[in-house]
Amino acid sequence: MLNSFHKYIKAVGTGKKHNFDLTKDQMKEAMELILKGEVYPEQLSAFLLGWRIKPETIEEFIGAVEAFDKFIIRKKVENSIELGYPYDGKCNNPYIFTLMAKELERFNINLVLTGDDLQPAKGGITVKEIVKHTSMPNNIYYYDRKDIFPAFSNLTDTRNKLATRTGLNTIERLINPALSDYGFIGVFHKPFMEKYAKIFGPKYKKLIIVKGNEGTSEIFSKTQYWIVENNNITEYKIDPKDFGIEYKKSWNKITLQESLDFIENPTKEFLQLVKLNAALVLFITNKVESITKGYEKLQKI
Repeated sequence: MLNSFHKYIKAVGTGKKHNFDLTKDQMKEAMELILKGEVYPEQLSAFLLGWRIKPETIEEFIGAVEAFDKFIIRKKVENSIELGYPYDGKCNNPYIFTLMAKELERFNINLVLTGDDLQPAKGGITVKEIVKHTSMPNNIYYYDRKDIFPAFSNLTDTRNKLATRTGLNTIERLINPALSDYGFIGVFHKPFMEKYAKIFGPKYKKLIIVKGNEGTSEIFSKTQYWIVENNNITEYKIDPKDFGIEYKKSWNKITLQESLDFIENPTKEFLQLVKLNAALVLFITNKVESITKGYEKLQKI
């Protein structure tokens, strides 16, 4: 028996000549039906694939994110920054957030992360796995999506059966469970920066978008980053070599144990990289007047 969702499948899945973009309100309604569990798994699969191929619009993304707000459990954490990591994990380098938190703890800065079971399609090591297998500093607030956004987490099985990226990968990483003033997110490609700025910029006092390592906000090499504030976007560049940091990874694909070992016993170069990332946070939160000043300050502690 058809339900009311079939009209949205027709919008994205009837071919190039007949597909049409959804309005923000239409996408908000479609996503609410999905999150309420009123959509058959087959319908969800058809919609996600069609939406990806159509492709998605910023207006649709905004509508979907607005729908999220009705389902997410939130509680304010003061002096916090949300780090929006990809749910398909990291493959080639360790995470830095546990070590970075230790650098920032003395400045009364809290890091907020969310995690879940692995989502498609990269097959990396997830934040959830790192949190499960290592001790967390007191200034890390970790939220399992199964607890604070179960309606979305319940889509995992269908998404993994599709085994491909969909529009959900784009909009799932910044859900702001702690009502943080600052949001950090990474991009693979610059065009996504503009999407993130429009989708998430209004939700934070400052949104920082980094063309970072493996699509994270972590800086491992020369790259660009952008600060979105009051609807303005400012672009910057940063190069670890300018700070005397020469970090080189020693594996093609890292295992969970290798990642954990590296976090527990970091090299000098890796620790300097951690301090540089922490210095960026200090600069963004106005604790120091520049990244250089922040890095110098952390070197003395």
